[in-house]
Amino acid sequence: MLNGKNILITGGTGSFGRECARTILTKHPYVKRLVIFSRDELKQFEMAQELSLSEFPAIRYFIGDVRDLRRLTRALEGVDVVIHAAALKQVPAAEYNPFECIKTNILGAQNLIEACLDCDVTRVVALSTDKAAAPINLYGATKLCSDKLFTAANNIKGKRNVRFSVVRYGNVMGSRGSVIPFFMERRKSGVLPITDPRMTRFNISLQSGVEMVLWALEHARGGEIFVPKIPSYRITDLAEAIGPDCEHPVVGVRPGEKIHEEMITVSDSFNTVDLGPYYAILSSAGEVSVERYAREEGGIPTPAGFAYNSGTNKDFLSVEQLRRLMREKLYLEV
Repeated sequence: MLNGKNILITGGTGSFGRECARTILTKHPYVKRLVIFSRDELKQFEMAQELSLSEFPAIRYFIGDVRDLRRLTRALEGVDVVIHAAALKQVPAAEYNPFECIKTNILGAQNLIEACLDCDVTRVVALSTDKAAAPINLYGATKLCSDKLFTAANNIKGKRNVRFSVVRYGNVMGSRGSVIPFFMERRKSGVLPITDPRMTRFNISLQSGVEMVLWALEHARGGEIFVPKIPSYRITDLAEAIGPDCEHPVVGVRPGEKIHEEMITVSDSFNTVDLGPYYAILSSAGEVSVERYAREEGGIPTPAGFAYNSGTNKDFLSVEQLRRLMREKLYLEV
């Protein structure tokens, strides 16, 4: 569905944006235009060395911030599809600078919605996080609010041919600022600090995240929060996989950090449909019932009381599986 389309990725110079852009340009060579929208000129310059205009004539680099509605509206002229990846994501930074996080993650989300409505965009998929389910930190709370804004945007579209949906997934393996590059760097010191030996996290590869977003663009009806079925890992197993000869001191949980992450809460279970590879959490204000959605999409409503938690997940990665994934997906020597 992307060939012949004009596409814009907010936060396009991040780990996800780069992988998504490369995937679109190589697998959908007939896209009309792919706009990388971000506020960091250095990252755009660096990305342009990898994905140049001479090699990929459809690509464009557009400096801007989702906080700036007028600039967003200008960037979205003629755009058909939007993938929203721009966000402030670091939990400690959000706790220390709360309103800066709110301005980007919440006000920026509303700016994008309004600009998409005004510019006749037809498909919008916003990236979320497992931290948005029952949030205990400000970053998660802003992303929950953002999720609500995007799913509710379908209620105000009028007669416009646009669908807003959300993709929510767990830790992206090897993304900047995540635990794997942190452990790889700290391995040189011989010490890998463990916050809590009970800690678990969901795990998804960058490519799987991109594929899920592209799937959502094609299949979303509007208003869903899509959640992938992915494995978990124990933080102690990850430390063993990366630095078996390192010391693993327990340093305590950081403020705003959970022992286990959730992607679907018990409260969500009443509005959730199992679609096979993914779950779809439907908006409680949506026009379609869970039963009808499940019937029309070939899914099954989840039972009351269902929850999807990294600690109770049935699928866990072993130490050797983690090593293999890091070698195959991240090309790391572990």
